[in-house]
Amino acid sequence: MTADGQELLAREFEAQRPRLRAVAYRMLGSLSEADDAVQDAWLRLSRADTSEVENLSGWLTTVVARVALNMLRSRKTRREETLDDAHVPDPIVDSTNGTDPEHEALLADSIGLALLVVLETLAPAERLAFVLHDMFAVPFDEIAPIVERSPEATRQLASRARRRVRGGAPPPDADLNAQWQVVDAFLAAARSGDFEALVAVLDPDVVLRADGGLAGLSRLARGAETVATGAMAFSRLDLTLRRALVNGAPGTVSLKDGRPFSVGAFTIRNGRILEFNILTDPERLAQLDLTVLEP
Repeated sequence: MTADGQELLAREFEAQRPRLRAVAYRMLGSLSEADDAVQDAWLRLSRADTSEVENLSGWLTTVVARVALNMLRSRKTRREETLDDAHVPDPIVDSTNGTDPEHEALLADSIGLALLVVLETLAPAERLAFVLHDMFAVPFDEIAPIVERSPEATRQLASRARRRVRGGAPPPDADLNAQWQVVDAFLAAARSGDFEALVAVLDPDVVLRADGGLAGLSRLARGAETVATGAMAFSRLDLTLRRALVNGAPGTVSLKDGRPFSVGAFTIRNGRILEFNILTDPERLAQLDLTVLEP
């Protein structure tokens, strides 16, 4: 390929990068792994003969999907030592003022942490079929060769995944301002040590998921009183708390001695907190782009 041809291919790839990263992130729930999958797609593209490729977007989506599927299949052995029930996918953090267009575009490509948590429970082939078809409108006859099944069997994979998603990640309340009011009430009650006020803003079946990684403390807690007790203990730590949008939902970033200590995202349903996912793993927190929160 000529230098001009390589430059043109590189420009076309960059135009596809946001979509490819969104596919990989939904497949993997990891920003670093998503970037690795996209980079792998570029390496394969730069070495391939694309003269007969009619749909470059579709070709690249297939490549990224195959790479992500292989990552998912190999991931099972790496996570045996972790508490899977407390695993929190990588969050995408944004400021609440929306002044960074590039980061706003990244945020628009995200989905809620609660939904990503449910996607983590799916079998790799189910997750791929659901993500590609339901989120990116890829036809089943194009997905089938990737998962090595017939189109009808692939349709069944997506259907099973869809039922799991509907049962495990109900949609949050639509009004973002109303969601913030619930979160603010929760934080105020935690700071003041008002246990009854905390319980009042929590759904009776609330789930708290805290992921401290291999070196930290991971915890899964259920029930309003249990979660309220944990929130009061957390509020006694000497932390600086900042509001943030986390995957498009109300959330917080806490700092200890000027360094990120946690990122948390709330799921508000029917005016109460239904789910609270917190990442406290220092290694993964260090990899997040939190510059959008800097004054």
